[in-house]
Amino acid sequence: MQLHRTLTLTAAVAAAFASTTPAMATTFASMSQAGATYLHATSGGFNAEIAAYDAQTRTLWVSGVSGVDVLNVAPTGLSFNSRIDLSAFGAINSIAIHNGIAAFAIESTVNRELPGIVQFYNTSTRSLTSGVHTVSVGSLPDMLTFTADGSKLLVANEGTPNTYPSLTDPTGGVSIIRMSDRTVTTIGLGGSIPTTGSGLRGVVPFNYEPEYIAVNKAGTKAWVTLQEHNAIATLDLATHQFTGITGLGLKDYSLLKNAIDPSNTGPVSLIQVNLKGAYQPDSVVAYDVGDKTFLVMANEGDAQDQDEPGDIGRAGALYGTAAPLNRINVIKDMSSAENLVSMGGRSFSIRGTDGTIVYDSGNILDAEAIARGIYDDGRSDDKGVEPEGVALQSINGRTYAFIGLERTTKGAVAIFDITDPANSSFVDMIVTNGTKRPEGVVSFAQDGMFYLAIANEGASATDGMSTALYSLAPVPEPETWALLLAGLGVLGLRARRQKSR
Repeated sequence: MQLHRTLTLTAAVAAAFASTTPAMATTFASMSQAGATYLHATSGGFNAEIAAYDAQTRTLWVSGVSGVDVLNVAPTGLSFNSRIDLSAFGAINSIAIHNGIAAFAIESTVNRELPGIVQFYNTSTRSLTSGVHTVSVGSLPDMLTFTADGSKLLVANEGTPNTYPSLTDPTGGVSIIRMSDRTVTTIGLGGSIPTTGSGLRGVVPFNYEPEYIAVNKAGTKAWVTLQEHNAIATLDLATHQFTGITGLGLKDYSLLKNAIDPSNTGPVSLIQVNLKGAYQPDSVVAYDVGDKTFLVMANEGDAQDQDEPGDIGRAGALYGTAAPLNRINVIKDMSSAENLVSMGGRSFSIRGTDGTIVYDSGNILDAEAIARGIYDDGRSDDKGVEPEGVALQSINGRTYAFIGLERTTKGAVAIFDITDPANSSFVDMIVTNGTKRPEGVVSFAQDGMFYLAIANEGASATDGMSTALYSLAPVPEPETWALLLAGLGVLGLRARRQKSR
């Protein structure tokens, strides 16, 4: 009887190993939702937009306009811890956490052209820190991030005017907060900053509007996405100067790998069309491979705030363009009848710090959404699935990118292996029932397990406004496989010895 049990165990384990070994470099051993999706309040503005993890308290902090919900993280899922109401100070746009300090980017609700503030909270007490806990930054602080060592906090001041055109359009820029004494230096994106690249929107009636910031590991340089202008700005953190603005070029949808569905009237079909796309990235994250830094960008696309009809229009109405491009929304100041340019790249890209594309996902995001039955045809004429959030995680020596898709019929996050930037590959797509519009994604490790948290802003008060947590079990490293297979050999030898007796 003992012999039979040993042989059965050996065969079962060997079969399990054999079934997963080929996927060792490209996928996870398991990927499952941890507990039920956490539903935020449906009133009062406490929804879900940006999330940040605090290792010291093992909590997830989720911001949503009126304040922050602090959630406990456990293998069984998320549970409510506490709530921080910020409505008296303004509207929170973003959150970042480092070494027990949570930083909130808060815009003025009196007039968004006025300077915003950053507030600092102790993650253990969930109250304002001692000493200087509130500092003034630029207009409409939209995103913020710490340097790797936590010595500086960088804030993207979007500087969006109240109306377009505007005589009081504030200058966008970046505020650098020195954490040792909370002093602030704000650098504006005005004046004569050198420009390079192509596809830069140069003739637009509004200033540069910073969206997201990525910082290199050394904390010496930062890159700022200028979404509406289809560009990225480089910031020298030693000199506190912007050293250049790089146009990110245009995507060619006439290529097979970039084929899109251009019409929102159905049926859904990915076709090659005579159309270009301005990449217009939202989120950006930096990572190093060897001695080189690369930038991962979610190419969401965007038009002028509040005045989109003045900024974009349908090709058919503007130029008499025939189907299937008659329905496509194009950027007016970048387009002509012979050269149509739409918003966004419907993809994510990996670029060098000089803006050169190393990898672009082509039409993989749209194609995978179609294959899973979650593609929203109503967005085909705009920006497709609208990739927006980006998170990176190193697992067992490989680097994965998680790309949140804002416009699918169910909440979706695509996973790519980007260990070798030029040879990045699609791994899988997380689809969460009962959620929509993932705004923020964050990955982290806790107790040796890897997690991905997805903050969904939802399409309405009853659809979304939630945070989902997924556990990612990595495939064992090659050395672990060797040990396990050696163990199988020992089990087999023991079985043979027992049989010989």
